[in-house]
Amino acid sequence: MAVRAHTESERIVAARERHVARGVATTPLVVARAEGARVWDVDGREYVDFAGGLGCQNTGHGFAAAAIHEQVDRYLHQCFMVGMYEPYVEVCRLLGETWPGETETKSLLVNSGAEAVENAVKIARVATGRTAVIAFDHAFHGRTNLTMALTSKVVPYKRGFGPLAPEVYRAPAPYPYRGVSSDDALRGLELLLKQDVDPESVACVVLEPVQGEGGFIPMPDDFPRRLKELSERHGILYVDDEVQSGVGRTGPVWAIEHYGVEPDLLVSGKSLGGGLPLAGVTGRTELMDTVPPGGLGGTFGGNPVACAAAVAVLEEVRRPAFRVRAEKIGARVRSRLEDLAAQSHLAGEVRGLGPMLALEFADPTPDAASAVTAAARARGLILLSCGIYGNVIRILVPLSISDGELEHGLELLEESLGDTGAA
Repeated sequence: MAVRAHTESERIVAARERHVARGVATTPLVVARAEGARVWDVDGREYVDFAGGLGCQNTGHGFAAAAIHEQVDRYLHQCFMVGMYEPYVEVCRLLGETWPGETETKSLLVNSGAEAVENAVKIARVATGRTAVIAFDHAFHGRTNLTMALTSKVVPYKRGFGPLAPEVYRAPAPYPYRGVSSDDALRGLELLLKQDVDPESVACVVLEPVQGEGGFIPMPDDFPRRLKELSERHGILYVDDEVQSGVGRTGPVWAIEHYGVEPDLLVSGKSLGGGLPLAGVTGRTELMDTVPPGGLGGTFGGNPVACAAAVAVLEEVRRPAFRVRAEKIGARVRSRLEDLAAQSHLAGEVRGLGPMLALEFADPTPDAASAVTAAARARGLILLSCGIYGNVIRILVPLSISDGELEHGLELLEESLGDTGAA
C-alpha cells in the first residue's frame, strides 16, 4: 500500500520517484521560489544558498528577471540561422569586450557547457587540420560522448556509456595538496607527447583554470603560462574551459585573468544565462572563421530570452564594483573556512580563487562531505560536494549575497561540521 505524503515535499518526491528517470540524481530539496542568495521550498522553509544552481547564479536568483520579461513580450524563439536577432549579436559583442586579451574575437552561442566544449574542439580541429585532443586529470567537461571522454571520473559520468570518442589523451594536472606540482604535470605532458600521441597530430589542450567538479583545484600560478608556451611550440591550441570558473565566479570576469594568459579559445556557460540555458565559444577571429557557413549552429543555440539575460549578466559582472564585492566575499569565506579547517581533525586543505572556494577532507572517501552536505540541508543551507573522491565541500554562493546572509550561511556550515564530527 502506498505511503501517504504528509508534506508537499514528500508528495513531489514521491511523484519524482514514479515519473523521473533513476539516473537523474537529486537531493530531497523541492524548490518553490528563490531570490538573491535565498531559496524557499514548497513547505515554506527558507535556505541560504551556497550552491547557486550548481554555479549558474553568480549574479543571484532573479537578477536578470526584468530583461527576461521584456524579451518574452517580444518573441521567444526564431532560430538565429533562420532570422537573426540583436540579443545574440549583443552577447557576442560583450564576450569580445570582456575577452582576457587584446585579440579581436568572434563568438558562437549554444545551449550548454558540454555543447560549447564540443564546438571548441570542432573549431580547433578545423583550424589546425589535426584530430587529437589532450585533457587533464580531475577534469570535468560534460556528459556528451566527446566530453565524457574528456572528463576524468568514471562513476557516475562514464560507467556503462562506452565506447567513448577516440583521439582523446589525458595528461597529469597540478594538484599540490596531493603532491603533483607544475613541474610534475608538465613532465607528464611531455612524456605523453613522446610515447602516446605525436604533438603534430594534437589540435588542442582543454583545461579549466580552476577544476570544478574535479575538486575546485586552482592551477598553480605558473602552470597556464607554461602550458601555453609548450602548446605554442607544437602548434597546439589552448582551450580555456570557464564554464564553472567564469562569468565573475573568481572575481574577474574570467578566471584565466588571474594568470595573465590569453587563450586561443574560451568556453563559457552556467552563469552566462543568468539561470537560463546558454553557453558560448569565443576565440581569435581567424580561428573562429576557419569553419565555413553551416558548420556551426543549432536550433535553440543562443535563444533570444537567454541572450537577453546574458546581456544583463555580462554588463553586471564586468563592473569594477562587482569584482570588489566578489573579492570581499572570497576573503571572508576563505578566512572562515581556514578557521574551521584549523579546528577540524578531518580537514585537509582550503583552496580556490576569490569566492570560488573549497574545503577538502584529508580522507579520500565521500563519507565526511556527504554527511556535512546532508546536515547543512537539514539546518537550512544548500551545499554541494565535488572531487574525484567526493571528499570536497565547494562554495558557489551567489555573489549578490548580503553580509548578514553570508555570515548566517557560514554559521550553518560550522554547525553542520559539528553535527557530523568533522569539526
